[in-house]
Amino acid sequence: LFTSFFKTLVGKTVVVELKNDLSIQGTLTSVDQYLNVKLDDITVGNLDKYAHMVSVKNCFIRGSVIRYIQLPPEHVDTTLLQDATRREEINLVHNDYKAIISTPAPSEA
Repeated sequence: LFTSFFKTLVGKTVVVELKNDLSIQGTLTSVDQYLNVKLDDITVGNLDKYAHMVSVKNCFIRGSVIRYIQLPPEHVDTTLLQDATRREEINLVHNDYKAIISTPAPSEA
């Protein structure tokens, strides 16, 4: 669900906040199933603390070091997200129900 949602934001400007408090703003160019992201045309939030990042223009960020991804509100379709969440829940419940029905009853000894 999240991967497909983030793929709809490719080409949009996002802010990625890392667990070490570094904030990076850039254009989202790719995202994978582990929520690793690639950003182009980046700018860093606190250049005084992260001066070594001034010359970096694009970066790859491992998903496990990301704290938050701030999204542009105008590009977030909450109705679409709610519908996708409902469909996923229905599929999970349906699969659980099928597993219960197909489980053989314990035999009596």
